[in-house]
Amino acid sequence: MSGRTMRRQVLLFSLVLHLSSVLGQVSYSIPEEMPSGSLVGNIAQDLGLDVKRLKSGKARVYTGDSAGYIELNKERGVLLIRDRIDREAICRQTTPCALHFQIILENPMQFYSVTVEITDINDNPPTFEKNEVSFKISESAVIGAKFVLDGAIDLDVGTNGLQKYNLNPTDNFVLKRDSHGDGTEKVEMILQKPLDREKEELVSLVLTAFDGGDPQMSGTIRIFITVLDANDNAPVFTQSTYTATVFENAPEGTIVTAVTASDADYGMYGRIKYSIANSLDQSHALFRINEDSGEIRLIGNIDYENARYYHINIRASDDGGLTDSCKVVVEVVDMNDNKPTINIMSKSNMISEHSKPSTVVAMMNVQDPDSNENGKVHCFINDNTPLTIMSTSNNFYSLVTDSDLDREVASHYNITVTCSDEGVPSLSSSVTLTLQISDVNDNAPVFERSSYEAYIVENNTPGLSIFTVKARDADWNQNARVSYILEDSSVNGVPVSSYVSVSADSGVIHAVRSFDYEQIKDFQFRVKAQDGGSPPLSSNVTVKVLIQDQNDNPPQVLYPVQTGGSLVAEMVPRSADVGYLVTKVVAVDVDSGQNAWLSYKLQKATDRALFEVGLQNGEIRTIRQVTDKDAVKQRLAVIVEDNGQPSRSATVIVNVAVADSFPEVLSEFTDFTHDKEYNDNLTFYLVLALAVVSFLFITCLVVIISVKIYRWRQSRVLYHSSLPVIPYYPPRYSDTLGTGTLQHVYNYEVCRTTDSRKSDCKFGGAGSQNVLIMDPSSTGTMQRIQSEKSILDEPDSPLEVRILRFLLRSDVIYNPNRFSTLDREITAYLVFFSFFLYCSFM
Repeated sequence: MSGRTMRRQVLLFSLVLHLSSVLGQVSYSIPEEMPSGSLVGNIAQDLGLDVKRLKSGKARVYTGDSAGYIELNKERGVLLIRDRIDREAICRQTTPCALHFQIILENPMQFYSVTVEITDINDNPPTFEKNEVSFKISESAVIGAKFVLDGAIDLDVGTNGLQKYNLNPTDNFVLKRDSHGDGTEKVEMILQKPLDREKEELVSLVLTAFDGGDPQMSGTIRIFITVLDANDNAPVFTQSTYTATVFENAPEGTIVTAVTASDADYGMYGRIKYSIANSLDQSHALFRINEDSGEIRLIGNIDYENARYYHINIRASDDGGLTDSCKVVVEVVDMNDNKPTINIMSKSNMISEHSKPSTVVAMMNVQDPDSNENGKVHCFINDNTPLTIMSTSNNFYSLVTDSDLDREVASHYNITVTCSDEGVPSLSSSVTLTLQISDVNDNAPVFERSSYEAYIVENNTPGLSIFTVKARDADWNQNARVSYILEDSSVNGVPVSSYVSVSADSGVIHAVRSFDYEQIKDFQFRVKAQDGGSPPLSSNVTVKVLIQDQNDNPPQVLYPVQTGGSLVAEMVPRSADVGYLVTKVVAVDVDSGQNAWLSYKLQKATDRALFEVGLQNGEIRTIRQVTDKDAVKQRLAVIVEDNGQPSRSATVIVNVAVADSFPEVLSEFTDFTHDKEYNDNLTFYLVLALAVVSFLFITCLVVIISVKIYRWRQSRVLYHSSLPVIPYYPPRYSDTLGTGTLQHVYNYEVCRTTDSRKSDCKFGGAGSQNVLIMDPSSTGTMQRIQSEKSILDEPDSPLEVRILRFLLRSDVIYNPNRFSTLDREITAYLVFFSFFLYCSFM
């Protein structure tokens, strides 16, 4: 890849996990510094997975706390470089260097471990910490004297790392490399030819470090040597390697250890200075040495999880420029200072209440960077939840259900997962997951009662609310949305839907029609409550509606029978004793209860001292002895009342004839039907008619005079003209006599024109006839027959003719004795004016 040969090793093995979760492992090897988007490997092919499975399982890369250098292309099923990978930044000198991550799949949950080894490329040259270094060497330095140099650092490893040094010139010195067992090396400059201060006081050398990469890279440092006078003894450490231990998180200033070196020289050549040389593990940033005493102190924070050992190179030099070196190995002692880290790899926020036990809810990875007992972790969850936590493999846990779920008992669970290590004291961490239980339509609506009874008063308004049924559903949302349906049935052969209706949303029962208690007293039907689930569940309930009676029917009189033109007359002999039963008023009320309780009262009577009515039975009896002075015609008005609120009543007229023989009754009852009450409003209407006719009379009189004057003037004009004169013949008049047969006969005459220039209207006399007939087949029954025929009934008659027609038909003319003198005078005046108006327009 990129012109380089990429070595890829694939190791795939399967491990059957709990709950059918599969854990496989794949390894790849790629060089560092590959560009973004470069191919790492075909993960779908290497794991034996279909690309569709990656899509349906929502495959993703889980890297934990590490940076995401690798990404998954689900469309192609391959792993690609996401960000540039610098092996030195990730692993430093550690080999091999690898990235570890997991591929997570859902439905079902699965995960696979992937290891990507990062191989080194020669992208770092050897470097020296300083650009130059100075030495002071006595000219008396013996052949073979050693001068320790700061070695170069190459961040690359293997053949790309530091390989050799070259010192130039090599007149006085040669290089010597001495490797240590920990991978470090010491570079020394060996004197092979004595220095001569008199010849050369300052010697300049160039030290070049080369790596083994292709192309080869190098770094240089200049060495300046000042030649001093005789200093023929170099410092010597008491040990070549020192060891020490320090607890992690030890405070700054903690003394780690001390080193000691000696110099056989005296004076300035025997004074030793200690210093820390360059190292790969940046120990110079964590430790400081006292240059005079050799005491090493901690100046930074030490973390066991970052480094378990530190290698410190110590140098001892005298004032004469002679040096010696040693190594201090510092071991870091672990402390339980890290809580377990819980990483949620995958989780379900919602699960159906019908999920089977052992359903995976979440998968977790738990890490504790501490060592030994401090890093051993145990996880558990809170009680009172239908779930349990199980370890699927090292550091991986699954949260599964262990019993049936019921959303109606608990709609959600707050699950706290706690992980503790075995350190002393133990450290723990926890995470809370909220699991919602999704609803399944497993509960039918339940009515509040097993049956209902509703009451409504008859004569209700259609659409009136009668009653409300209520059902509740223990499910949630759409599954708990209850609709009410009126089940099909019939009442007296009529569909119940024509009686009542049910609101689908509220359950309110409305009356479709107005009920009549006398027709139907009660009925029942069934209402079904159905939820909105799929499939829907339902239940039903019986509702019985009772119609309550209202006093809406007045009493009906069955006897005596009242007909349009007939009257009933009961005969009472004049020899009747006290308590004589005249007749009995029989009435019924179709209402019920107290609305049908009837009482009878005498409302009006010709002689109240003669008769009484039984309050409860309606019997009419005499309350005194009948005498000869009592009138033959007796009229009783009996009122029948019910006991409702408000009360309703009916009135019946009972005509009683006090006589011993039928002819006597016949002669007295001839005018019975004309005995009407005086109309008090008649006078008002007559006065009103008088005013209207008077106004019309005056108006017509003015018009007639004007017309007569106009005609007279026209005739004068014609008289003085030469035009022929048309003779005018006077009108002929005819008399019309009308007669009628009444109790009293009235005749009237009407004079009209038959030859008028204005009108050809003719009309004759009007008559009226009243006849009293006693029908022997029905006791006391009299019938009045009226017959009126007149030309005055023509629809297009003038107003005056119509007024005259009204007066001729009214009882004012037929029966003048029943009206007052004022009414008669007004009527006569109206007749005169009407007749005058009519004649004027003819």
